[in-house]
Amino acid sequence: MNSQVNLSQEARALCWLNGAITAAADASVSVLDHGLLYGDGVFEGLRFYRRRVFKLAEHLRRLRCSAQALGLTIPLDDSELTRAIDQLVKAFAVDDGYLRLVVTRGIGPLGLDPSRCGAPTVFIVADKLSLLSADKRQRGARLIIAATRRLGPDGLDSRIKSLNYLNHILARMEANHAGADEAILLNAQGRVAEASSENIFIVRDGILITPPVIDGALDGITRNTVIELAASLNFVCREASLAPYDLYNADECFLTGTGAELIPVREIDGRFLRHCPGPVFQRLQQTYGSLVAPPAGD
Repeated sequence: MNSQVNLSQEARALCWLNGAITAAADASVSVLDHGLLYGDGVFEGLRFYRRRVFKLAEHLRRLRCSAQALGLTIPLDDSELTRAIDQLVKAFAVDDGYLRLVVTRGIGPLGLDPSRCGAPTVFIVADKLSLLSADKRQRGARLIIAATRRLGPDGLDSRIKSLNYLNHILARMEANHAGADEAILLNAQGRVAEASSENIFIVRDGILITPPVIDGALDGITRNTVIELAASLNFVCREASLAPYDLYNADECFLTGTGAELIPVREIDGRFLRHCPGPVFQRLQQTYGSLVAPPAGD
């Protein structure tokens, strides 16, 4: 670890690259890296609370599955990645933060052929991340349904967390232009897939429903955690295809993700939901908060 990193009182982004930790602004990746040139690579977003990474094993497992699907070899094993993450978390200025773990195809000549690339590039960034202000989280997010569609499994399987997020970015641009906080993407059949960077749940008649992965939803780690917590709270939770009609008529709606954590939804396409934040969301949020950051001494 680079012991010369000079941290101010306010957290600034750090980067682990090739075994050294530097300010993220000073870290560099080659302009010939195919991750930059063609989006050829995979990533994971992770959160740490009180300097403990939440669901690290699950994130590393999903990273390897994504890499396997792309025929990409990760040059570090899980223990080496864990040590690098631990070093970075210890060097960060505050106890809670966000990590972005990235593996690219590596440096190669211009052209799409991945076989001409050398060793994959691995880097990890630590920073603070807040997708919505505390006030907006309390009031609830405003969503639109984007015209941009989620790529299908015959194009890019939603279980692969690749560096290609262009259709999600286009959907988010639609939300920005509409003055909304987030956009929902439908798949080619018009079924709800996910938001631009989160999974989505609704509550109808006390039952939690979330779109299945086959409809284009990421196999989200926070999504799966919420499903587990719902069972522990004796809530009925189902995976089922949803249409915009189902969103408009939901009693509650909320988003989940590592970056987002849990965000209640107040409005979708100008339709106000019955409850925000609703009673089911509030119980799940409280339980989730206790899980990721249990009281001191537990």
